[in-house]
Amino acid sequence: MKMILSFLFVLGSLIDLPNLDSITSALSQGNVEVLSTYFDESVEISVADEDDIYDKAEAKTILTNFFATNKPSKFDQVHKGTSKGQDSVYCIGNLNTASKTYRVYVLLRVEDGKQFIQELRFDEE
Repeated sequence: MKMILSFLFVLGSLIDLPNLDSITSALSQGNVEVLSTYFDESVEISVADEDDIYDKAEAKTILTNFFATNKPSKFDQVHKGTSKGQDSVYCIGNLNTASKTYRVYVLLRVEDGKQFIQELRFDEE
């Protein structure tokens, strides 16, 4: 019984992720303005072999450049979940662009019911 209640609690917390829905929608459109509203103070961004931690302004520039050369056509969410302690949320999906497909990993920190993007990874398929 305890296990069922735990499962229902986790499932309920996964269903109520409006920020994650906004983020995946912004990814499918390449909308950096919307994405940047969810950035944490620093964001780790990885594109192919380039990986670094950026402040909000730098992260915005990196993503603007990425989407300028990789115009998205759609983003399909494959999996999402929460950490055991419920202090982070993640999403994995496929971003189709005009020339390539990327496997995208988004990690969000949860604090006081708000979600902040801590990491964005774009790995070529």
